[in-house]
Amino acid sequence: MSTEREAIFSRIRGALAPLHERAPLPNYDAEISVMRGMIAGRDLAELLAERMKRVGSIAITDVAALAAHLRTGKWLRGYVDPVLWPRLAPHFGADFTVEHDFDRTRVDDYAFGITRAAGAIAESGTIILNDATTSRRLGALAPWVHVAVVERATIFSDVTQAVAALGDDRNVVWCTGPSKTADVEGILIEGVHGPGVQIALIV
Repeated sequence: MSTEREAIFSRIRGALAPLHERAPLPNYDAEISVMRGMIAGRDLAELLAERMKRVGSIAITDVAALAAHLRTGKWLRGYVDPVLWPRLAPHFGADFTVEHDFDRTRVDDYAFGITRAAGAIAESGTIILNDATTSRRLGALAPWVHVAVVERATIFSDVTQAVAALGDDRNVVWCTGPSKTADVEGILIEGVHGPGVQIALIV
């Protein structure tokens, strides 16, 4: 780590040291969701897949289909959370190059990253990532393709349910579709601040 970077982090740590408690999260109305009545009774995995498609993402429920999709896109080199690999490995052939330690010095080498998700929100097609479940944050944000492995039990119907379930975790990333910006000349560009392709593997 460079001395300049260490100096900056040292100053941040020094400023935070006297703060023994963080400010409490604001209160909100847990019944604020206007969609809850409209999505009641729907299969949440099916609804998540439908809403992800609307925001330009992909939901897949079969590991073999995921491997085929990556192969079709010629995304053959990537990072995979080592906890997930035993379940995925039988479906990935020798044509894939998979690493389990994300090398920050070779960020551009990774076409895809496969990490665990903290959950998902069906009504908006949102994937939820946090530090507790994401083995390497760069593995989720730097490659062109990000695959978030979502367990069905962690699919929430709406935002308020997800917020309540996540508790006071402050290191949370909400991913609704691929990264997009239209800041320059009003032209929509994908993959600027994160993945250009967002996939949920629902297990």
